[in-house]
Amino acid sequence: MPKNSKVTQREHSNEPVTESVADLLAHEDPVDYKRSVLNVAGENWNKQQDVEGDLDVEDRPAWNSKLQYILAQIGYSVGLGNVWRFPYLCQKNGGGAYLVPYLVLLIIIGLPLFFLELAVGQRIRRGSIGVWNYICPRLGGIGFASCLVCFFVGLYYNVIIGWSIFYFFKSFQYPLPWSECPILKNGTMAVVEPECEKSSATTYFWYREALDISNSISESGGLNWRMTLCLLAAWTIVGLAMIKGIQSSGKVMYFSSLFPYVVLLCFLVRGLLLRGAVDGILHMFTPKLDKMLDPQVWREAATQVFFALGLGFGGVIAFSSYNKQDNNCQFDAVLVSFINFFTSVLATLVVFAVLGFKANIMNEKCVIENAEKILSYLNAKVLSNDLIPPHVNFSHLTAKDYSEMYRVIMTVEEDHFQDLGLDPCLLEDELNKSVQGTGLAFIAFTEAMTHFPASPFWSVMFFLMLINLGLGSMIGTMSGITTPIIDTFKVRKEVFTVGCCIFAFLVGLIFVQRSGNYFVSMFDDYSATLPLTIVVILENIAVAWVYGTKKFMAELTEMLGFRPYQFYFYTWKYISPIFMAVLMTSSIIQLGVHPPGYSAWIREEAAERFLYYPTWGMAVLFCLIVLATLPLPVVFILRQFHLVSDGSNALSVTYKKGRMMKDISNLEDNDETRFILSKVPSETPSPMPTHRSYLGPGNTSPMEMSSAPNGRYGSGYLLASTPESEL
Repeated sequence: MPKNSKVTQREHSNEPVTESVADLLAHEDPVDYKRSVLNVAGENWNKQQDVEGDLDVEDRPAWNSKLQYILAQIGYSVGLGNVWRFPYLCQKNGGGAYLVPYLVLLIIIGLPLFFLELAVGQRIRRGSIGVWNYICPRLGGIGFASCLVCFFVGLYYNVIIGWSIFYFFKSFQYPLPWSECPILKNGTMAVVEPECEKSSATTYFWYREALDISNSISESGGLNWRMTLCLLAAWTIVGLAMIKGIQSSGKVMYFSSLFPYVVLLCFLVRGLLLRGAVDGILHMFTPKLDKMLDPQVWREAATQVFFALGLGFGGVIAFSSYNKQDNNCQFDAVLVSFINFFTSVLATLVVFAVLGFKANIMNEKCVIENAEKILSYLNAKVLSNDLIPPHVNFSHLTAKDYSEMYRVIMTVEEDHFQDLGLDPCLLEDELNKSVQGTGLAFIAFTEAMTHFPASPFWSVMFFLMLINLGLGSMIGTMSGITTPIIDTFKVRKEVFTVGCCIFAFLVGLIFVQRSGNYFVSMFDDYSATLPLTIVVILENIAVAWVYGTKKFMAELTEMLGFRPYQFYFYTWKYISPIFMAVLMTSSIIQLGVHPPGYSAWIREEAAERFLYYPTWGMAVLFCLIVLATLPLPVVFILRQFHLVSDGSNALSVTYKKGRMMKDISNLEDNDETRFILSKVPSETPSPMPTHRSYLGPGNTSPMEMSSAPNGRYGSGYLLASTPESEL
């Protein structure tokens, strides 16, 4: 022993040594010799019962059932994007042909990375901060970056839930308040609201009644008190669902995850019975194969896969960290990924069945309005009656008859046809009017529902579905914040959850100004896309190249009881990093080629206009991206130059039935002896070393070889299964 060690110093000092072996073991239960490597009596040991006991050693919450966990993951991954983003991308990028690149990228990028996050969370049983600190301390900033992105996304995502709450309560009246334009009375005269007359009743209700929107992001306009109350209600619901952790949120998931499927199926059945629904579905799935060769289509498909599964947010890791260690997370990854895909397809069927119905309604309206113009031209002798085909009946004019009449007039009156102001009224044109996001949910879909029989009922169901879709995703997003913070800093769950919700509500007031919708667009477009892409690339590199794919696969084999498919080995090590790097590069190029801007509603024109962000807006946008990625270099520098402890020599053992459960972080080499000589018997450490020598991805340390039969534990005292970094 070195002469300067603390044990040697104490041996040569005059201080009495009060600790003894008897003292150290006085409060210990008898050693469980049946499972000890020193067991030479050959007594039977039930491995299954012992493994289950070990998993319960740590006082960590757990899911009540496998169903509850699967519903939580589905509720988190299936969100508003499945309903209003995927159908838009499918229509924009080639209809049915878009499903091919989406499915390919789901298999080679989405599924492997989703499995990776499930596996690390289940293996290490910590939130995102703890997981990446264990795997690679120098890349520990990944967890902090995930928390920041979750916070940014949660800020504006809950505003959308607030909008849905507003529409939900407005739906309890007949007729629906957005079905007709308001009438203004000026003395004895009654006129239609000009802004509504120039646009439409649903558009007017959204921009003026709901948002009371300003003309640009620079015009704050003060708080919208109705939306402020709805935002408060949204954060109250989220806070109540999260306050007890998975004990409360898990029960909420039974309803919030299943109810949207009930509503989607009801809407699908009702939609298929509507006139024109088949037109919408056929238009949706008619493949435009040339689109498959467009790189932009593949970029947007990759981005949608990336966000649809919630990769990089930390919610997936948080949920899986509450699993038992022998849970088959490989099966879970496949199940949730394809349920997410089929939910997107189901939502697309529903959306375009309803939009097909709406397109037929709008096309009929167009035919009637233009037929009235033609009649007026005939009465004024501007057009000759000879131009009208003999079989055309203006009292029962069909779209086909109008189209024939339109072509005849356009051919004969070619010189001054433009002056007549006639529209072609093609159903295809209506179906090609692509809408996404709030435009789909709060304008296009609400307009279609005004033509439904019993429209208030369907409106209530639709917005209740949106609330539940948003709530499921918000619970996952908030878990991406609360779980790692509570695990790392040991704060009280209830206090932190309530404080986090109150703080988020106060910051979120910028989204309920009259210009708040423009801030929602800014955060939605720029606060998460690039930072999350960087986060997931580093996650992939940390596991596959720093920790070692072979070592990780070996630990998964030990944890699951079988070896995962070799497919995951090659995707983690080569395919996914390359594809993610291409996606990140294309996102940066896209940001540089197309200057950031937003779609503003101009009240005087009653129309949208694309505006560029002002200088201060660009500064906010830049700060969002920098702030979300800042923890990555900061943590790396601090730990690379040993300015803070990297936590790599943290001791985590359990104290139960002869085992210890004690987190002792940042023990220096010379401090271990002091810890052994502690006067508190219950703080006696494991005799196992705090470090294992790393022998390469495919090798096992001698200490691991002498562990208990489950491959993770020794006898008597147990060193927690903590993967160590290769750095």
